Amino acid sequence: MKIKIAVIGSEDFMNRIIIEGSDISGIEIVPYMYQDPSEAGKLIRSLKPCDVVFYSGAFPYYSSKEEREKLTVPSVYLAQDEMAFAYSLLSILYNYKISLKRLSIDLMDSSIVTNVLSDMNFKVKPLRIMDYSEMLESHFDLEKIVDFHQALWKKGSIDLALTSVHAVCQRLEDLGIPTLKMADPRLTLIRGLQEAKTLAELHKSKSAQVSVGYISFPHLHRLQLEYVDAFALEIHASVQQMDETSFILYSTRGDIEALTNQNVLADFFDKWQDSIFIGFGYGITITEADLNAKVALHFAEKDGDEKCGYILTEKKELQGPFPNERKQHSLIVDQPEFLEVAKKTKLSPANLSKILEFGKSRQMLHFTAADLADYLQVTRRSTERILKKLVDHSYVKVVGEEMTYQQGRPRTVYELNMPIYQ
Repeated sequence: MKIKIAVIGSEDFMNRIIIEGSDISGIEIVPYMYQDPSEAGKLIRSLKPCDVVFYSGAFPYYSSKEEREKLTVPSVYLAQDEMAFAYSLLSILYNYKISLKRLSIDLMDSSIVTNVLSDMNFKVKPLRIMDYSEMLESHFDLEKIVDFHQALWKKGSIDLALTSVHAVCQRLEDLGIPTLKMADPRLTLIRGLQEAKTLAELHKSKSAQVSVGYISFPHLHRLQLEYVDAFALEIHASVQQMDETSFILYSTRGDIEALTNQNVLADFFDKWQDSIFIGFGYGITITEADLNAKVALHFAEKDGDEKCGYILTEKKELQGPFPNERKQHSLIVDQPEFLEVAKKTKLSPANLSKILEFGKSRQMLHFTAADLADYLQVTRRSTERILKKLVDHSYVKVVGEEMTYQQGRPRTVYELNMPIYQ
């Protein structure tokens, strides 16, 4: 069965991508054309079932962020690269005979231009480049890019505008400014479609994995079965009651990931008034998923909150605790440096992974046992035992003391002394 790729882009882009896509086996391109990239969000809402969404560029990808994050399939955009700029530059030099000094350029990453010119040993000053990367995550102002080129044209500083945004090209042409849309080389288009295909295949293989879930109620409640049945229906799972206070659910990874993305799990926790613990496990087989679900349930029951859930993947990545957080910790230590830490300190992979994530999450290098205890959700005494092991083997340093306003001894201040960005 072919991978169905929903392509969002301009008419010009669509004509190119359909031609190039015909040379890639195993895909079907479904076009969704816009007049302006800001319409991408509206097009997302009109998507028919597909395996992956492929955007023509960064602008439509980021401008439809709110709608895109609701998708249950992966999405990717055609990234600008050195090849696209070099291809366009060759066309300008050969066909237009225009000096680089008389050119204005807009693109997502200005280093693309400087990299190409450096590799070609071109020394051009001044370079008139607008880098719009900062606009992508906030508000993409199309007119700001148009104004950049237009101002230089009015001053007589340029003879041609090279733009990476199709809508900008149309606006500049309407203003009578000589404009060229940055090229999308054939190889770049083919690579983009192949990346989209690979993402879809990976997503489909993961989504088809088995998922087993355990739900445990410490206290008997007459509405348990009603709530669990409704929850199972929402995630397309079959459910069996194990005893008076626990249930087991069978589903797929795709369904469980969809429920976490759409806050269905959080809503389930909100509806339940008493204590509840949930553990989901993924696996290639039911046996593997069942074992991972039991481990996840164990973490939920030991977490300390009255309502808690965890998910353990087939790669032993622990996600949670839900509904409050969605951190991810690895229960496997496979890097040589960390294996050495685990061996010397005899810390569990779960605790070691959490400590590393703790280090990444903090803006301050220094911390106290209380800081770490809050993050690990364990007692102060347990945290101090962990820190002692790390200090004894020089993986944590004591760097000072923190005076408190209350009576008692000053609190020791620590600093991690091991690689955390692995």
